[in-house]
Amino acid sequence: MWATVYPILIIVGSNVLYNVVTKNTPEKVNAFASLAVTYAVGAAASFVIFFATTKEKHFFAALRDANWTAFALGVVIVGLEAGYILAYRNGWKMNVLSVTANIILAIALIVVSLVFYKEPITLKQLAGVALCIGGLALISL
Repeated sequence: MWATVYPILIIVGSNVLYNVVTKNTPEKVNAFASLAVTYAVGAAASFVIFFATTKEKHFFAALRDANWTAFALGVVIVGLEAGYILAYRNGWKMNVLSVTANIILAIALIVVSLVFYKEPITLKQLAGVALCIGGLALISL
């Protein structure tokens, strides 16, 4: 049970802190200069955590298992981070931005999972999409 719960706790806790920190990024700093520092710290933290969590201490050997997804994720994450920084700078409120982005994301992922991964869409999911759309309408009022 813990193996299924702790990743969600990490995601939620990190997401809360992520939004607080992102919203507090100074407007005068260039967003991409700030992200360069962010990723340098992230790279260093990942490097340290690699050695703390693996018995195999051969970092470059472990990199041989990486493929295009590691590079693509780097580019995608820059877009994600920049989007949030720019949204906050353009006046989005934290309690509206996160909900809006996550509802739209959920709907988009249902479509992606159907089209690319052939995962079925259930009536419950369609009902959830309808509720999400209703929720978007309510928070937009």
